[in-house]
Parts: sequence; structure tokens; C-alpha cells
Amino acid sequence: MSFEDAIGPELVVKVYDPITKMIGVVVIDNTALGPGKGGVRMVPDITTEEVFGLARAMTWKNALAGIPFGGAKSGIKSHGTNHHKAELVKAFAEKIAPLVPEKYIPGPDMNMGERDMAIIANAIGTPKAATGKPSDMGGLPHELGSTGYGVSLSTLVALEHAKIAVEGATVAIEGFGNVGTFTAKHLSEKGAKIIAVSDSKGTVFLESGLDYETLMKVKKEKGTVTAYPGASVLEAGQLFSLRCDVLIPGARPNVIHVGNVQQVKTKIIVEAANIPMKPEIEHDLSKKGILIIPDFVANAGGVISSYVEFIGGSEKEMFSMVKEKITANTRLVLERARGGNLREAALEIAEERVIAAMEERSGRKAAGQ
Repeated sequence: MSFEDAIGPELVVKVYDPITKMIGVVVIDNTALGPGKGGVRMVPDITTEEVFGLARAMTWKNALAGIPFGGAKSGIKSHGTNHHKAELVKAFAEKIAPLVPEKYIPGPDMNMGERDMAIIANAIGTPKAATGKPSDMGGLPHELGSTGYGVSLSTLVALEHAKIAVEGATVAIEGFGNVGTFTAKHLSEKGAKIIAVSDSKGTVFLESGLDYETLMKVKKEKGTVTAYPGASVLEAGQLFSLRCDVLIPGARPNVIHVGNVQQVKTKIIVEAANIPMKPEIEHDLSKKGILIIPDFVANAGGVISSYVEFIGGSEKEMFSMVKEKITANTRLVLERARGGNLREAALEIAEERVIAAMEERSGRKAAGQ
């Protein structure tokens, strides 16, 4: 399959280690704005096409976030659960070392966490070789909640744009992992009313509002939010048909689809998860007057955190930059869209930034700089 175009990819590297049998791939899509930034995922069915699609998404996300990173992504072919995982990660790091960090900066993704980033940084010999490292290595791990914090900020801008008061605004959140928990925490602190939350066991619903601390307690003690006392328990998928001011899909892809799109009864959708619906579904809901903040606008807090870690910034500096950039970029996209399709507006802004950087780089080369 050929996927080259005017943006990239600049480099596709497949790596193999005959000792550990590690198979990996790195796609560096575009580095006009800076070194390619994107996570490493470990899955058994990884393909170059999948990694390219994710790398291109990172090109747009980083450009829109307004940070000096290009787009890249990588993958290791494995289930990510066997006892040889550390060996595979180390072998992968050693193979990609010539690219890191000048052309590519890894981070955690599916089945990869802060310990794996520590292995990569140690194997390559510099803390700049990966982001999302443990805090004792100067890292700003995702456990700090940068993505969920960013989603909450994007939600606040969307509510302001829709002229809906934050105090008492009703919110339903799909997923109560890292992103969902911090999104709920920050929105609750601003006075929003979390009426529903789902996890793999189902949806918990309480019209008068769910208390964040109680949600965290029952999730920790019982393993599911559905154990929340005095609340109704619904099927997981029923969350998307609840009447609310804000619906936040924050876990799986394609959760809003042709089978349930007609049941969606919200005013605003903020996409915390990647690709929670296909573009045509987004278009249909937009035509109905639902305001949709696209994924790579709302969930860029993680990659902004990665940039702050890369330059040696603190946790406080990270939260400050996430607030500044997510708020400004959400407002910019809303202004550019002017009631139209927000995804198209966001992509236009990102593409303009990348092309301008490519032209500037080309001009420097022509001038012999």
C-alpha cells in the first residue's frame, strides 16, 4: 500500500532483532516543525499502514497544539503481556537509537507505560530519548492527568461558546480510566454535574449528580463505577443516549455509529478518545446543531505534557502550558469554523502550520543555511 503525499512520510523504518525475535516499525511522517513525536504501541497485529495513520494524526495534533514537534509513531509486534516484554523493548530501543531523539521521540501508547519508557531512555543513554518516563527520571508521567485536564479545559471553552453555564451543566463521560477520571475531577471542581460515567461493567447514572470522590472510592474498592450507592445501573452503551449538555466519549473508537447516532441527545460532544466516531457521523450530528470538539483538539494535553518533559520543565509548567494552549486552540478552531465543521477547520489550521514550516525549511536549504 502506498501512502506518500505532499506531507510525508519522510521515513519508514522496519527493524528486527534475531535474538529476541523483536519486530518493530517506525514511521516519521513530518519533521518540519521539529522532531517526530508519537508513542510506541505494542500489539500483536501491528501494521505499517496503521502506524502511518497514527503518525499522520500526530503531525496534525502536534501542529495544532502549537508545539515544536513533528509527527511520528512506532509499534512493536507483540501481545505486550509476556515475560520477555522488557527484552523486546530494549531490543527495539537499540535498533532505533540512530533516530532518537534528533528525528524521533518515543512515548507511551497501547500496552506501553512509564517503565518501558525508562528502558528506552536507559538503552539509548539519554533522558531525552523518551517522554512519559517515571518522575524520578525527570519524567511527567501520564498519571498526572494532563490529557483529562486538557479535555476539561476544552469542554469549558465549548460551554462558553454555546452559552451554557458551567455551574450545573450536565455531563456524561464514557470511560473511567486515566482520561475519564481527571476529566470528571476538573469539571466537577468547576461546578459541572457529572450525571453518568461508564466503564467495562456498565454505566452508572444519577440525575442529581455523581460525587467524584465517591466514584473514585467505589472504583478502587469494587473495581467498577457501577457499584456507586443509590444510582441506576445501565448498559455501557446506554450512556450515549442520555440527555445531557455535554457527552464525552473517552475510551474506545467508533462508539457513536449508525446504530446509535439517532439516539444521541446532547448539545456538545468533546472527543477525549481518538476517533470516537467516523467523520460522516460527526458531519451528521453537526448538521443537527450538536457542537463537536474534535479529538486532536481536545485530547492534546498529553503531547503538550511530553514537550514540557522533553525541555526539562516542571509539573507546574506543564499544567500551565496545557491550560494556555488547549484553551487558545479550542477557541481558535471555534472561531475558524464559524458554525461549520470543526474538524475541517482544525485540519486547515494544522496543515497551514506544517506547510509554512516546510516552506521555511525549504527556503533555508535553498539559501544554504
